[in-house]
Amino acid sequence: MALPPPDPQFVLRGTSAAVHTLHFSCGGPEPDIPLLFSGSENGYIHVWNLRTHRVDTALDGHGRKSVYCVETMGGKDKLLSQGRDQRICLWDLAEGRTSVTDSVFTEHVGFCRCSLLKVAQGRWLMAMAARSLEEVQILELPSKTSVCTLKPEVGAKLGMPMCLKLWQLNCDSQPVLLAGYEDGSVVLWNVSMGKALSQLICHQEPVMSLDFDAEKAKGISGSSEKVLSIWSLNEQQNLQVYKTHKLVNAGISDITIRPDKKILATAGWDHRIRIFGWKKLKPLAVLDYHTATLHCVSFSDHSIPQERLLAAGSKDQRISVWSIYAQT
Repeated sequence: MALPPPDPQFVLRGTSAAVHTLHFSCGGPEPDIPLLFSGSENGYIHVWNLRTHRVDTALDGHGRKSVYCVETMGGKDKLLSQGRDQRICLWDLAEGRTSVTDSVFTEHVGFCRCSLLKVAQGRWLMAMAARSLEEVQILELPSKTSVCTLKPEVGAKLGMPMCLKLWQLNCDSQPVLLAGYEDGSVVLWNVSMGKALSQLICHQEPVMSLDFDAEKAKGISGSSEKVLSIWSLNEQQNLQVYKTHKLVNAGISDITIRPDKKILATAGWDHRIRIFGWKKLKPLAVLDYHTATLHCVSFSDHSIPQERLLAAGSKDQRISVWSIYAQT
């Protein structure tokens, strides 16, 4: 008999607005305090102390416009955030500072989260939706140098990029970008050459979220439909449909594969978190706590497996934190 789904380990309240993005920073050496960063519709980034379950700091840098992406850059003191004010901000939080040290104006009106990839010590690539509707721009940080602009072929009609994932197989390999578009397709781009390597129609509707497992060369995407699409990348760098999984209810806001590649979580428009085994996409649990659309799910980067957490942020202004299959 299947075990009943657990309750949240704890719930974080106090954002006073819908929660659109979550990012953990827990993997540091002791006595580091594990943190969870959240970005809200009211423009605030909250830094949650996971020992006290309270907000340590509230950051205000996006002019009260919704924050929909937060990432740390090599440690919890360097932070990147992206908001509906069309700005990507870089923060320095060392020694209690709460200041924006630099920013990039994106000129993009959608809600496509940028994607970061560390390419060397202190050097990052950042992919972001560009001003021209179908284009993706790649910048190097912190220099903000433009690396390339990825433009679909004339007549491709992909629509706007909706979600981005920069990755490389190892530090010697070329960086590549997976982009999900408004027309339901996923495109693999070679960043160095600035050209598309492969395109696959995965959904009938815009691709809302995707994640990719570089080791298994396998990815997953969700849209506003009732389908999860699992696709793979062959030796010739061609994307192909691996399998699809039908959902009970339509609408996926966010998908994330746990860093150990054992399980994945989805954030549903039906207020539920769904947990699947990544190997065969076997449904493992439905976590039913929230009372409104889920916008984001995130796994913690704890170095000890037993301490691993899953967090979900919702339109109901709450963040649920779960200890789920931490032993698997």
